[in-house]
Amino acid sequence: MDKATEILTGSRKIVLKIGSNVLAGADGSMDTDVVEDIAAQVVALREEGKQVVMVSSGAEVSGVNAVGAWSRHGDMNYKQAMCAVGQVELMMAYKKHFAKHGAIVAQLLLTRANFRDRNTTLHIRNTLFTLLDEGVVPIINENDSVSIDEFDSGDNDRLAALTSNLWNADLLILMSDIEGVYDKSPKEHEGAKLIGEVTDIGALRRVIDTGGKSSFGSGGMGSKIDAAEAVAEHGAALLLVCGKSRGVLTRIAGGEQSGTIFVPGGRYS
Repeated sequence: MDKATEILTGSRKIVLKIGSNVLAGADGSMDTDVVEDIAAQVVALREEGKQVVMVSSGAEVSGVNAVGAWSRHGDMNYKQAMCAVGQVELMMAYKKHFAKHGAIVAQLLLTRANFRDRNTTLHIRNTLFTLLDEGVVPIINENDSVSIDEFDSGDNDRLAALTSNLWNADLLILMSDIEGVYDKSPKEHEGAKLIGEVTDIGALRRVIDTGGKSSFGSGGMGSKIDAAEAVAEHGAALLLVCGKSRGVLTRIAGGEQSGTIFVPGGRYS
């Protein structure tokens, strides 16, 4: 059995992070077919007895799409305003597509500062447990309208890792617009090879280029490896997959090899 299949099927508590580029179409508008596919996969995981907490980017993309303009893309205040608009659009899309499967969603807007306060983290944890006990799908996003952490540090990858550790998740899944970790950039090198399993993160850092950011997201490979290292220290695995590949989690659960799995218990520095 492939290691990713083994870990996915054996995990009960899963945090699923959705990157902006997964949700964005070629023109920057929201790809509702992808949202529907994600909803179907999450519902399928829940039907297998797993609990799923989502961390979703995409508010900025959704806001720009709703307003129909991107006239001040370099202005931080404008970005934050677009996120305020887009968060509504994003949650409406999730609500619509999860409702098709009889599932209810809930929104939690957080910042990294929330995880530094013990009382606040206790309330976050209790809210997550209560929502999950009631069969609700929690969807977390960075509170971009009041925080600039996401714009400066690379997407919600770190927020997803913090959530995973707080909730004691077994597995963090990062859905990106890439297939996984390659030994070199597949966009620049035709012979780039996908690395299916990573046990030594320190060695990985030394041999691959962790730079580069995508069109609609702010996180590069470095932030994903940082997230893998963070959850590994708490005994959880991280699976990096292409969220634009329809039914990817269902196919991995069925034994298909896809993505890159970071296995806990190895070396991380």
